[in-house]
Amino acid sequence: MTETASRPTLEAVAALAGVSRATASRVVNGGDGVREPLAERVRQAVEELGYVPNQAARSLVTRRHDAVAVVIAEPETRVFADPFFALQLRGISKELTAHDSQLVLLLTEGRDDHSRVGRYLAGGHVDGALVFSLHLDDPLPGLVQRAGVPTVFGGRPGWSDGTRHAVYVDSDNRGGAQAAVRHLVGLGRTRIAHITGPLDQTSAADRLDGFRAVRPDADPALIAESDFTPAGGERAMRELLERRPDLDAVFAANDLAASGALRVLRERGRRVPEDVAVVGFDDMLAVAEQTDPPLTTVRQPIEEMGRLMARLLLGAVASGGEAGLAGAPAGVVLPTTLVRRASA
Repeated sequence: MTETASRPTLEAVAALAGVSRATASRVVNGGDGVREPLAERVRQAVEELGYVPNQAARSLVTRRHDAVAVVIAEPETRVFADPFFALQLRGISKELTAHDSQLVLLLTEGRDDHSRVGRYLAGGHVDGALVFSLHLDDPLPGLVQRAGVPTVFGGRPGWSDGTRHAVYVDSDNRGGAQAAVRHLVGLGRTRIAHITGPLDQTSAADRLDGFRAVRPDADPALIAESDFTPAGGERAMRELLERRPDLDAVFAANDLAASGALRVLRERGRRVPEDVAVVGFDDMLAVAEQTDPPLTTVRQPIEEMGRLMARLLLGAVASGGEAGLAGAPAGVVLPTTLVRRASA
């Protein structure tokens, strides 16, 4: 109680600076219309007293909350186990920190969480939202639109719920997949399998399209659906070996699935890359450099994608919210690169 009572007030700042409370408030909360000599006196008083602005009062003046919601449409067990999310969150956090804005993380385990997220976004707690890892039947795009907050999506939109001007950041999933499969073809591999990601996500669907663009006549038995996890990669690899034991290459839709596939190949006595060449997608160093053998993979700039999402959103907020996004490019697609290591 004593500590709270002794906290410096805006009135104390104004008195020390020799200005009115209204003038001190405009300076502290980033308002305009105060002459520089007066503004400098207020800033000096703030520093001398150690004054910390009240965020609620600041929001009333600026109509800004200096906070951004990051909504990941995955359960927490997936988010905290997959390095992809850590990399993307690191990029987002770096950009928000550079602009003195806070990150509020919201995860969705099920339908009840969707309504909770929708209520939070509509409640005026944040300046905007970054939303990624969406599935095709996900209600989040509609909820975000109804909340009326500026939003940037991670990944190419694939929903059809009436959301119109969707600004998004993605990587060249189709082109990266084509590069991976062409590399395997160039190694002389003819029975190339594909372990997909969850096909209700556009990234996985685009990578499958890239595979089919290079191998349009591929035996359907050489394609197994997975879920971007090591366990899913293991299941898919066992399924493929049962169907096509003569396969000589595998393109996995992400590095985690590729790591699972490598474990199964080793268990079955298949040498990599001599018997079966393996290529992944992501180039998450915590995975790709630690597999046995190290993984040839397609690099996508995960951290930079996060930074760019945050940069687009903050630019929109500074330009007037949704009006600012209306001037942004609908989609930004970053290039991918094949990184060769020992697995292929």
